[in-house]
Amino acid sequence: MNEQLPTTRAETVRASRTPLVDCDIHPRLRQPSDLKPYMSARWWDHHVTYGRRVRHGFAKGHPYPKAHPVDGMRRDSFPPDGSMPGSSLDFMRSQYLDPCGVTHGVMNVLSPTGAGESNLDYSAALASAANDWQLDAFAHRDPRLHASICVPYEDAEASVREIRRRAADPHFCQVLLLSRTAEALGRRRYWPIYAAAEEAGLPVGIHVFGYSGHAATSTGWPSFYIEEMAEHGSSCSALLTSFLFEGVFERFPRLKLVLVEAGFAWLPSLAWRLDRAWARNRAEVPHMTRPPSEVLKAHVWVTTQPMEEPDPPKPAHLLDTMGWIGWDRIMFASDYPHWDFDDPDRALPHMLDPAAKAAIRHGNAEAVYRFARGR
Repeated sequence: MNEQLPTTRAETVRASRTPLVDCDIHPRLRQPSDLKPYMSARWWDHHVTYGRRVRHGFAKGHPYPKAHPVDGMRRDSFPPDGSMPGSSLDFMRSQYLDPCGVTHGVMNVLSPTGAGESNLDYSAALASAANDWQLDAFAHRDPRLHASICVPYEDAEASVREIRRRAADPHFCQVLLLSRTAEALGRRRYWPIYAAAEEAGLPVGIHVFGYSGHAATSTGWPSFYIEEMAEHGSSCSALLTSFLFEGVFERFPRLKLVLVEAGFAWLPSLAWRLDRAWARNRAEVPHMTRPPSEVLKAHVWVTTQPMEEPDPPKPAHLLDTMGWIGWDRIMFASDYPHWDFDDPDRALPHMLDPAAKAAIRHGNAEAVYRFARGR
């Protein structure tokens, strides 16, 4: 959404705002060498000489190039100095944080973070560098911005080290994974990550995308970017199903899971299907003592972007869906500075009552993330 609000309407909106927590802001490097100060000579040389080896069958770039400049960025998100969208804190402030009244923003660094790298040691070095960089470039310079702990999640031991290294730093507010991993995320190979997050009192944020080496569907690689976008709901359905039936939430009863940029309209039907399957086959998973829908509502939060709305508009359908998920389980996200950015003053359904709107704009996130406790 690249539109500017008319001045009179913008003033009216600003006057009626409640605080705003944005759970999905994407910072980006100005240039690849921004990571150099945070990497050892060995790993910087490896980074420059050999580069990344992401787990998919395409030699370079994305399997599904986006029909938008520079990895799907807003056309108006390029700073005047010619740097990359999301790389200039000053421009982020002037274009988004200040005019939209953002009180807190959760940063989710997508690349390069070591996620899905074939070389696990290099993956750990990249994750650590990305964490240092986002502190120096953003979180230390603006108290509204909070970093996510990037972890080399295919190496649980290295991920635990990185979480424990960062857990005491109040600038970090969650542990960040991507949705497409080498194995289903409920598998025990990933449990040490959840143990470390629970120990630190940090939620685990799972942002869509990532490349695991497996096709995004059960029958091979899709043909189009639009198919990859539509697949995010099914990848998150699969990982939630794995979390539930593998017994992750029984083993880690204080774990909080946040699904980012996955939409949410698919969640009620998934829960109904899982409840029905569990009712008839619960003897196979005796460790799961409650219906899946109950467990989901106790441990899982979702973000608003992208919000699946009926077309033509049927407000009652959208409100029913949101109400089933829980007004205390939905948090606002803009996806700034990507092409499908949601303007916080226009994205939420206008028919929401003030209490529900306030919960989604800030109250729920303040209950989930530790920045509500101050620094």
